[in-house]
Amino acid sequence: MAEIKDPENTIIMTLKGGEVVIALLPDIAPLHSARMKELARAGEYDNVAFHRVIEGFMAQTGDVEHGDMEDGFNLRRAGTGGSKLPDLPAEFSNIAHDRGTLGAARSQNPNSANSQFFINFSDNHFLNRQYTVYGRVISGMEHVDAITRGEPPATPDRMISVRVAADVA
Repeated sequence: MAEIKDPENTIIMTLKGGEVVIALLPDIAPLHSARMKELARAGEYDNVAFHRVIEGFMAQTGDVEHGDMEDGFNLRRAGTGGSKLPDLPAEFSNIAHDRGTLGAARSQNPNSANSQFFINFSDNHFLNRQYTVYGRVISGMEHVDAITRGEPPATPDRMISVRVAADVA
């Protein structure tokens, strides 16, 4: 596991293959970083499916309303919901959508991001300044690379747990 420099702004995501460590970017996207920590601390991301996983592009997850594979999961609805919290305004920056960056998923409305996010499998610079970048995988990208592909995958993988590093004993 990578050295964690800022535990309060680091996410530890457990996938079936192992742990993925994500450094949040609160100086770049404070609202999105805070939202991820709030949902992680509430356990909202636990057991949520990766509902859209496109080879060479990205893995999308975070639909806490319809994506929880332990609580009324419906694969057809996964990806259509968010959280009970209000949508977030865009926090676009000059940070590139490089391999391993975390981007806020949203509708066509730039200010509609909520709980869903994606992890880029490759450099996707066509997304730059159109989607909020608010984190970067610092270790465990091989586990992200192993997520089952599909739109939606026939048997989706899930985030087993998502925790803020400062809360992990």
